[in-house]
Amino acid sequence: MSGLPSGTVTFLFSDIEGSTSLLKALGDGYGDVLDTHRRLMRTSFHDLGGVEIDTQGDAFFFAFPRARDAVAAAVEAQRLHAVEEWPEERPVRVRMGLHTGEPAMGSEGYLGIDVVRAARLCTVGRGGQVLLSETTRALVGGTLPDGVSVHALGERQLKDIDEPERIFELAIEGAASPEAAPAVAEAPPAPAEAPAAAPPPWPPTDEQPSRTADFGARLVEQIQDHVRQVIENPLQRTRSQADSLAERVAEKPATITEKLDHKPRNQRVTGWL
Repeated sequence: MSGLPSGTVTFLFSDIEGSTSLLKALGDGYGDVLDTHRRLMRTSFHDLGGVEIDTQGDAFFFAFPRARDAVAAAVEAQRLHAVEEWPEERPVRVRMGLHTGEPAMGSEGYLGIDVVRAARLCTVGRGGQVLLSETTRALVGGTLPDGVSVHALGERQLKDIDEPERIFELAIEGAASPEAAPAVAEAPPAPAEAPAAAPPPWPPTDEQPSRTADFGARLVEQIQDHVRQVIENPLQRTRSQADSLAERVAEKPATITEKLDHKPRNQRVTGWL
């Protein structure tokens, strides 16, 4: 099929973290912010050989023939967003996920799990982060752009992916630093203090001396489960536009094919908004 990179392909998904808050704060001015965001993304990606597969709201889906070009485009986009003068001094923080695979090419587009993996990497990130799969990290090797280093974040269980994924993060000079994840220390009270903090629903009796203790034990167990989830998966995010975009691509690849066949390489391919 013409227009789409084939063989070894690097997929890149992106979206704006906190876009709903920006919309509420800026009102009608958010339209200008979104236009600027799209211009900066397309300038960075098109110049480095990226093919725009689809867009939805503030989310993008691009494919690159080379992993190092995808990384360079992501770095450039983050730097451009960092120096842009945004309205009311409200920075636009973009998160990106990159994964490289060898997807099968059917008559209607890409086949396989690689597209979903890239989207999930994006949605576990925070604004300002560029996250790489282990495959993309291996292909990039030491050919990182100037002022960029890479750090391992460990394994994460991505939604709809059977095996945990080793994730790597780019540290980019000249780009906005991601905001810190919520501090675990501010989670609910420590388990040892929980029973005293919650008064029992009934007074203990000689016949039922353990009922209050059982209630406290259940409360402690619930708190421990919550804290454990925060510790084990601090990057877990709710459904994002990048998720919706990945699912839309999977459901309607024929529309992408039709549009790509009528567009020169590196030109925008609009979605079915």
